[in-house]
Amino acid sequence: MSDVLPLNSHPSTAAIEFQRVTKRYHKLQEQAMLMKSIMPFHRSTREELLALHDVSFSVEPGETLGVLGRNGAGKSTMMRLLAGVTSPSQGLVRISGRVAPLLSVGVGFHQEMSGRENVYVNGMLLGLSKSEVDERFNEIVDFSELRDFIDTPVKFYSSGMYMRLGFSVAIHVTPQVLLLDEVLAVGDIAFQLKCLDRMREHQRRGTTIVLVSHNMHTIRQVCPRVMLLRNGTLEYDGDADSAINRFHQMLAVDSAGDHGEHSGMPASIISRTVRHNGIETFSATPDDELEVTWTVRFEQSVKSPHVAFRILEADGTLAYSTHTVFGTDWRNFSPGDTTEVRVRFRPSFGGGGTFKLLLDITDTSGVHVIGTEFDGPTVFVGGWIATRGLGDSRADISIAGRTLSDWPDLSFETLRPQGDPPDVAPRSL
Repeated sequence: MSDVLPLNSHPSTAAIEFQRVTKRYHKLQEQAMLMKSIMPFHRSTREELLALHDVSFSVEPGETLGVLGRNGAGKSTMMRLLAGVTSPSQGLVRISGRVAPLLSVGVGFHQEMSGRENVYVNGMLLGLSKSEVDERFNEIVDFSELRDFIDTPVKFYSSGMYMRLGFSVAIHVTPQVLLLDEVLAVGDIAFQLKCLDRMREHQRRGTTIVLVSHNMHTIRQVCPRVMLLRNGTLEYDGDADSAINRFHQMLAVDSAGDHGEHSGMPASIISRTVRHNGIETFSATPDDELEVTWTVRFEQSVKSPHVAFRILEADGTLAYSTHTVFGTDWRNFSPGDTTEVRVRFRPSFGGGGTFKLLLDITDTSGVHVIGTEFDGPTVFVGGWIATRGLGDSRADISIAGRTLSDWPDLSFETLRPQGDPPDVAPRSL
């Protein structure tokens, strides 16, 4: 049995409910050929693909759910099922209230229509009447910051402009369920922060939000609960920090075979582990001391090798690097010898994010790389609230002599003259 039904046909109070949902697709195993396809008795060989398999969960009204997973894990399929774009092959999907899906940049826009026309078309597709779109039109355009381009055909819009207009329409239809699939990955930082602020407003109003993102920092900030999908199955469902840790653990397991045996190089990295207080970990805070251990095997005789350690951001930007003192003679290794390289450091990146740890083994001069790791371990650093940027300068902010910030939990109080007690409780950001 498969179906997509409004929740009010069921006694459950959940805003979203998946009951043992499976979604199958089929892939042709041979190249499609016109002449073959018109032959009367020809049958194409098809392979079954399980995008989702026996997935069950529910989301309560007003809850914000984050969804993590590698490409192909089933995240977008799940969102399309929630949006009603497709139906499950097996199981039951139930959704309560008006749903506003924003699943991909540009989806739902008519290329030849202007931005103005698309606002009306999308608004009415999401359940608004023309008069309701009329009432909210100026708010939609002002939020999108596209007034100068609102009468331009959207085929001339950039991906960031698509996102601005689509997000603005979605949040102004007053949805009970808001579905967001990687839409915050495009657009400038200022508008992304503006979108996050508006999402928090919807959280306070009781809107149910499902957010798919590869940005761990956003997931951690916005989603108290996070699901982890792996190969179409539900791997984990719980708090954000644990889900992010499990996700990076999954990445480490999936890439375990990618770092060994590099033929032709004098040294090979055969294993690596990241630990905090002696326990293997995949996430940390900026204050934690981490120790990375690499096991290195020498395939040839090597005289006094040295190493360079690098930390890269998710986009490949160099966050930090250091190396041993090149030119120092200290020990020689024979073929078959193994040793350990240990690096201890603090990931003092206040803004947080996902970082890759890489090791290069060099000759004595440091000029020639004799062993390297192409895909090192990753670790998620949970940055402090309201802190941005790569480094952590540990800034304190005070106004009129009163400190109004701290790193672990930034808060802001109504400003009053010194000595007067505040009559408003601090509001946590």
